[in-house]
Amino acid sequence: MENLIALLIAAPLLGAVVLLCGGRRLDKTGHWIGTLLAAVSFGIGVVLFADMLGRSADDRTLTQNLYTWIPVEGFQADMAFQLDQLSMTFVLLISGVGTLIHVYSIGYMEHDERRRRFFGYLNLFVAAMLLLVLADNYLLLYFGWEGVGLASYLLIGFWQHKPSAATAAKKAFLVNRVGDMGLSIAIMLMFTTFGTFAFTPLFGAVGETSEGTLTAIGLMLLLAACGKSAQVPLQSWLGDAMEGPTPVSALIHAATMVTAGVYLIVRSAAIFNAAPDAQLVVTVVGAVTLLFGAIVGCAKDDIKKALAGSTMSQIGYMILAAGLGPVGYVFAIMHLVTHGFFKAGLFLGAGSVMHGMNDEVDMRRYGGLRKYMPVTFVTFGLGYLAIIGFPGLSGFFSKDMIIEAAFAKGGTEGWILGGVTLLGAGITAFYMTRVMLLTFFGDKRWQPDADGHEPHPHESPKSMTIPMVILAFGSVFAGAFFEIGERFLKWLEPVTGYSHGNPPVSAMTVTAATMVMLLVGVGIAWAMYGKRPVPVVAPRGSFLTRAARRDLYQDDFNHVVLVRGGEHLTRSLVYLDHSVVDGVVNGTAASVGGLSGRLRKLQNGYARSYAVSMFGGTAILIAATLLMRAV
Repeated sequence: MENLIALLIAAPLLGAVVLLCGGRRLDKTGHWIGTLLAAVSFGIGVVLFADMLGRSADDRTLTQNLYTWIPVEGFQADMAFQLDQLSMTFVLLISGVGTLIHVYSIGYMEHDERRRRFFGYLNLFVAAMLLLVLADNYLLLYFGWEGVGLASYLLIGFWQHKPSAATAAKKAFLVNRVGDMGLSIAIMLMFTTFGTFAFTPLFGAVGETSEGTLTAIGLMLLLAACGKSAQVPLQSWLGDAMEGPTPVSALIHAATMVTAGVYLIVRSAAIFNAAPDAQLVVTVVGAVTLLFGAIVGCAKDDIKKALAGSTMSQIGYMILAAGLGPVGYVFAIMHLVTHGFFKAGLFLGAGSVMHGMNDEVDMRRYGGLRKYMPVTFVTFGLGYLAIIGFPGLSGFFSKDMIIEAAFAKGGTEGWILGGVTLLGAGITAFYMTRVMLLTFFGDKRWQPDADGHEPHPHESPKSMTIPMVILAFGSVFAGAFFEIGERFLKWLEPVTGYSHGNPPVSAMTVTAATMVMLLVGVGIAWAMYGKRPVPVVAPRGSFLTRAARRDLYQDDFNHVVLVRGGEHLTRSLVYLDHSVVDGVVNGTAASVGGLSGRLRKLQNGYARSYAVSMFGGTAILIAATLLMRAV
């Protein structure tokens, strides 16, 4: 079975090569090739999963070493893969949800003349993400990490004829480069400290290393996670990434890119467990981002950007849980998987709404769409109930576990983190109810576009609705399936470990408090958007509302601190170069030139002048010699 691991990556990678290099002859069949090869990867994953289930818990790690990638004395990196319970979870999520997004894209991108290239990029994205989670060492993981960054750049900017899309792609690429520097520094520290990049020997030697070194490595890994998973302070790219086609938003936000940071932290559990200060910073970043993204999502009228704020917030839950250590690792991954179902379904539902509304994204121009798009309404509605934590649906189980784990941290820290997660649950219920009410309820508010064409909302084709139905099924049942008999906990515990913690309150109390916050959030949203007419043009709103519409001034902050700061630094360096460096060089050259000009006057071409000079020089030498002897 070990020999099948590389095929998980090879199938979508082959699709990317064929579709991107095959030329226009594949335009009519390229989308089928890309979808088939993504499905092949998922099929191989299912076979490996079935084999893994037949093994004992301590015999479920499979490894495959293809060859030595970098054979240098004292420095060796292998093209080797490791498949265990953690990476298998990601393999099934990435290839399964990724295949559904491929199927959805067949209908969504039907009229795009560059559809073949789009599917090639999708395949490349899936292959890079699979390489990231299957690598058995950090250097190979970094290779997949950069591949995901490249693929996201290509997909976000796929419609590069739009300046906004080209700018968004560049922004995502540059912001992620900051995080990537963190990962590269962490890898350098690992090699100088442990002499290896491979997970098994590195984690085994953690106990022999100082806490300060491990804290430094942990903080650099967190910086990398902040970039890929759009966490504070590197979250500014995520909202703009909505400029790409909607299937890209679903792929990035649900199954691939933004989950990479969570995977990195959980995979590096041995390092973070030995570096409590780094763990604390992880929980703080997760808690801040949880509220940051939720507040931003409350004020967005663009349906995709509202969901983008939601993604930022939900990933914040996962990062916070991962920062809790063995108390929260399992639940971070559990919420990641359930989020993969309902968030992919929500984004595909948003794309279905846009498909029926002439690509309109402003929810204030929707209203009453449940009558025109029943399948989209039901599937989107189930995703909505799952993300707000409605009892019995997948988000209820995974989010509730994270809230309990936050309280189980114990002490003042546990109460603070628990309170933040409860507040986040209430805000989530508010902004997602707002999305539902603005989109599917109330009176129709759509208007003719600039060309006088009025939208005629209609249900999407089956190639789009079938993936939405399958994802809705996962949104409803995945959480309960994982929770019954503690299936998911027992599945991941051999890799991540688990500690029950010391919760100050009972699980029933936490659940009751969560339900109260849910009802409060839904109630406020209903009072504001369900009982009142919705203006087509958003009112000016309070200061907080205006700030949330501007993403809490994150771009303004970056512009003032980084862009303007960079401009001033550049101008200072240019002035230093011109005034000091060039001044020294040019001044030296001018001095030599001036001296040469004066000396050149002595070379007048007259022999008698040269004879006089020689005679004078000789006389000076004789006089100096006599003077020295006299002394």
